[in-house]
Amino acid sequence: MDYQLDLDWPDFLQRYWQKRPVVLKRGFKHFVDPISPDELAGLAMEPEVDSRLVSHQNGKWQVSHGPFESYDHLGESNWSLLVQAVDHWHEASAALMRPFRFLPDWRIDDLMISFSVPGGGVGPHFDQYDVFIIQGTGRRRWRVGDKVPMKQHCPHPDLLQVEPFDAIIDEEMEPGDILYIPPGFPHEGYSLENAVNYSVGFRAPSGRELISGFADYVLAHELGSHRFSDPAVQGRDCPATILPQEIAGIRQMMLDVINQPDHFEQWFGEFISQSRHELDIAPPEPPYQPDEIYDALQQGDTLTRLGGLRVLRIGDTVFVNGEQIESVHQQALNSLAHHSVVRQEDFADALDDPSFLAQLAALVNSGYWFFGDE
Repeated sequence: MDYQLDLDWPDFLQRYWQKRPVVLKRGFKHFVDPISPDELAGLAMEPEVDSRLVSHQNGKWQVSHGPFESYDHLGESNWSLLVQAVDHWHEASAALMRPFRFLPDWRIDDLMISFSVPGGGVGPHFDQYDVFIIQGTGRRRWRVGDKVPMKQHCPHPDLLQVEPFDAIIDEEMEPGDILYIPPGFPHEGYSLENAVNYSVGFRAPSGRELISGFADYVLAHELGSHRFSDPAVQGRDCPATILPQEIAGIRQMMLDVINQPDHFEQWFGEFISQSRHELDIAPPEPPYQPDEIYDALQQGDTLTRLGGLRVLRIGDTVFVNGEQIESVHQQALNSLAHHSVVRQEDFADALDDPSFLAQLAALVNSGYWFFGDE
């Protein structure tokens, strides 16, 4: 299904993005759920899928992690099933991500879907990333507070919550309504009836993640081998003293490792194009030969990008799931990065180049793209 989002993006970005929460009533008109609760429950039974059950009974919070074998033990109230990265596993649900591509692809993370019975929710909390919560079947009440310093606590080791808060938004959401919440705004939602919610989450790497990721790249590429030197070392009254200019020299030496634009761009492209959740990769058997791909595209077949696959571009270089892809055929690379489905005409004359066709075959044989009828 092709979901049409009724949103003035420039106005939204100016007034709300990372500034304040808002309810977008009927953001999706005539909304149709791409997945049923039974299908969602089935996904949560798969070992590759990240899922959890959160319940609140008699004042106690409980969290259990999938895969689940049965749901027979659950009652009719106060629990939620949450499944991460459903866009990786369910093609119809992945279509819900496309209307949000006005925002950069590298910032979009994944689609989390929850099914909640009456009273079900995960309690008051705040997130460190932007999220659009789309109401599907059923009704759910959402409260959002202002962004003020709040202490967090753990009512369960796998659950981080905040104390009760005053609401600046208190609304019952119905199918097609969208709640946008920037980072740091406390919120809580609980179902008034059996309800499905779709959360389009955004990626916001921390400085710690970035430094750790770059350090891995430095080690893998054997960078930073230059050693500290001090030909003008100064004597000091106490040999235990480290002088300010020595600290500055060490810091500059570390900054010099980062301050290599080509390496930095390559690292960031590889780092940010890797998915944080497992992909539903199914390489074709037997593998395609380049001429088979050429013939299929010429006959009108289309190549569809794997759900959740991160394809990003920095300059003339495209990164696919942590791999750098280079080619002289920029239009063809741009098509792979820009479109979810590609056709013969999107490649221009690149298909006549055996080296590009071999690259494309390698991507298809990796399971990253597949022919639409598969």
